[in-house]
Amino acid sequence: MGESLRTLVTPDGRTLAFAVWGDPEGFPILALHGTPGCRLMRWPREELYADLGVCSVTHDRAGYGRSDRNHGRRVVDEVADVRALADALGFDRFGVSGGSGGGPHALACAALLADRVVRAVCDVGVAPLGTPGLEPEAWLAGMDPENVKEFGWALAGEDVLTRELQALQQQFEERARVDPSTILQDVDMSESDRAELARPEMAQILRESTFEWAVNGVGGWVDDDLAVLQPWGFDPADISVPVLVRYGMTDVFVPPAHGEWLAANVPGCIVKINEAAGHLGANPEQEIAENARWLSAGIAPEGSRTPSPAVN
Repeated sequence: MGESLRTLVTPDGRTLAFAVWGDPEGFPILALHGTPGCRLMRWPREELYADLGVCSVTHDRAGYGRSDRNHGRRVVDEVADVRALADALGFDRFGVSGGSGGGPHALACAALLADRVVRAVCDVGVAPLGTPGLEPEAWLAGMDPENVKEFGWALAGEDVLTRELQALQQQFEERARVDPSTILQDVDMSESDRAELARPEMAQILRESTFEWAVNGVGGWVDDDLAVLQPWGFDPADISVPVLVRYGMTDVFVPPAHGEWLAANVPGCIVKINEAAGHLGANPEQEIAENARWLSAGIAPEGSRTPSPAVN
């Protein structure tokens, strides 16, 4: 059994909560959760990480779970917290992965911690909004109306976003108490994602995480939404470490155009596209294993390719 709650104090005096799973002596991977999320968003069959020979470390991004809020943070500000976590655990070199809203934060680490990040994974991560990135119409194209509505709240300002996310969080918690698979029932998601939500492992993840990520309020969720819509504080073109970009063609949370943009604009990356999968993948244990082999040994997943770079 992993350590589900440890804490450290960051150089600027905030508490950062984290968890350690797998083999403590294994290859270190810092896994960055999505939006919303928390350190408990790991695969419940925890021996998987030990079997893969990795030490997987998750943490509550600032404002989530037991981590203090860093009000007004940008995507790039996650880098300092990842560095502090790696320092506290004695990780000189490590891999970093980020899923969904964690994707941009993983890319920030790849861009700014090149002396320590060996390789990175950006899994169904969003692209930047505006230049450089996707223009607003393209950024939202193919996104489910519920997601579009949430980003509309963010564009309306922090007060509106906070009020609406508090109401949404209450709804999520009510559903999680009864049946976690219904949390996203208002989203017209793909059959693949519906099948993933029906997994008992996913029910456990949501049952544990839904209450934990907002145990001290929705500040982390608010800050994530605001940060991803603003300039990220780094240029993906500056990334020099190897990156695996993954996305699914039936994703209505982060549509394929985001993955296509990242694949074309993250220098030297490789890309793995799942034609049938949506936001939640299709075979979690296989995908975790593929990511671990990529991060620890540079073994690219079967079927991945090197994309053509963007034409400026």
